[in-house]
Formats: sequence, structure tokens, C-alpha cells
Amino acid sequence: MSYAKDVLVDTDWVAHHLADDAVRIVEVDENPALYREAHVPGAIGFDWQADLQDPVTRDFLGAEAFGALMGDRGICGDHTVVLYGDRNNWFAAYTYWYFLYYGHDKVKLMDGPREKWIAEGRETTAEAPSHPEATFITQQGDCSIRAYRDQVRAALGKGTALVDVRSPQEYSGESITAPGYEHEGAQRGGHIPGAASVPWSKAVNEDGTFKSAEDLRELYVEQGVLDGERPVIAYCRIGERSAHTWFVLHELLGKDDVKNYDGSWTEWGNLVGVPIETGV
Repeated sequence: MSYAKDVLVDTDWVAHHLADDAVRIVEVDENPALYREAHVPGAIGFDWQADLQDPVTRDFLGAEAFGALMGDRGICGDHTVVLYGDRNNWFAAYTYWYFLYYGHDKVKLMDGPREKWIAEGRETTAEAPSHPEATFITQQGDCSIRAYRDQVRAALGKGTALVDVRSPQEYSGESITAPGYEHEGAQRGGHIPGAASVPWSKAVNEDGTFKSAEDLRELYVEQGVLDGERPVIAYCRIGERSAHTWFVLHELLGKDDVKNYDGSWTEWGNLVGVPIETGV
């Protein structure tokens, strides 16, 4: 069984399209300093906080600002955007979801993170590209792929499959946040009631490439996430790991009704008046 959509390209494909002006390669890392050290030749770098987040509200850019950013970096609606990054493509998958949210579906993910490209001994550079300004037209946000806290609360006990993609320690409440992110923790530990624990990492191989469609489907069926026509909402801590799982479910496995709750645990775990569960 092949993937439901043609949304992955391998490192060979990227290597053969470095000079293709119909393609814009984009790196989005958790650690933006990595891009400045070395990146795929011609890749545009986005800082997920400085570039892709609204400077005033805890939200991502509005449609107009997103379109202006893309145009300023030389990306237009005709370009095929190929995304990759560190940490097994967490923020690359998040940015992929972001592009689809604003209506740009000519977008693909490199199958494997920047670490795979470097481990293969492929060419890198520290030089940022200079593309002519372009026009990037956005649509209004596609609410069919994004969940907000009130939607999540309304879905409790109503047949929606919730999937918590954080570590087992975060899910159980043993840890309020992932190691190294203590400054971004929530007031309470645990998980949203009824959520299944399926850490994002179970979807990838050791080199960060995605597991086969058969293995992925088996994983999510066994955990009750893919259960008939039930809608699915994925969440993590801030929405990047859950975007990775959203990509697996929506793009690779073709599940239509999947939303990413990007408010995730830093929002839910700090809300007054919402229920949580602890333990496994």
C-alpha cells in the first residue's frame, strides 16, 4: 500500500532540483542557528518564532502577513515548496500544515531531516539565497485542519479521537514538559481526557524517514486513533510535533477529518475550568 498523497520527496530528488526555478526549498528548524551554519544550497531559511509567529498575539501570522513574507522571500503561488528541518522535521511539518492552512497545496516534505542530508555527505552552504520578490496570494484559513480550545472542549466524550503525541512521561503527568523546555511548561501535567498516547516518534525510522503506509496504519488503528469515520484531533506541547502526526494521518494515510490543535498542552494545561487526566 502506497501513501495516500504524493507529498514526500527523497534527498536524491532534492539534490537533482537544487537549480530548478520552479522549486523553492525551505528549511525550518527548531534551532534557527543551524541554518546559518549550513543548509541545502539555495534553501530559504525561516525562523519559526521570529518569522512565522505573530509578534503580538500567541498565534501564527495572518493571511496577509503570511503572503507578504512568502513574496518577500521569493516564493509565489506557482512554486512547489519543499520543506525540511532539524528534529526529524517537526517545524518543517508544522510549516507544511501552515501552507495548506492558507491554501497553498504545492508543497512537499523531504523524507528525512537536515541531519539525513548532512549524514549522506551532500553539499551544504552557509550562504543565504537571494530571490526576486514575488506575489503570493493566500486564501482565508482552512478551519477544517485546525482545532481551537473550545472545539476540543466541545468534542470531549462526543466520539472524536484525540491523540496526544508527546512523550509517555508528558502524557502521564510525570513531567509537565519535555526535558529542556522547562521554561515553557504548563501549570498542570497530564493529558486531555480520553486522548490516546501515540508519541510522534513511533511514525518514523531511525534516520527520520517515515515508516511504510502499512506500518503507520497498523500503529494508529491499534491505538484507536483510526477508527471508522471518527474525526481526529492531534496535540502536543505547542503544535509542532502534532503537526508531524497530522501530516502522517491526513497526508500519508489520507484521513480527511484530522485537525491539529496548535494551542496544545501549553494552552490546555494552563486553562481554568477544563478537565485533565493523569496516568497511563
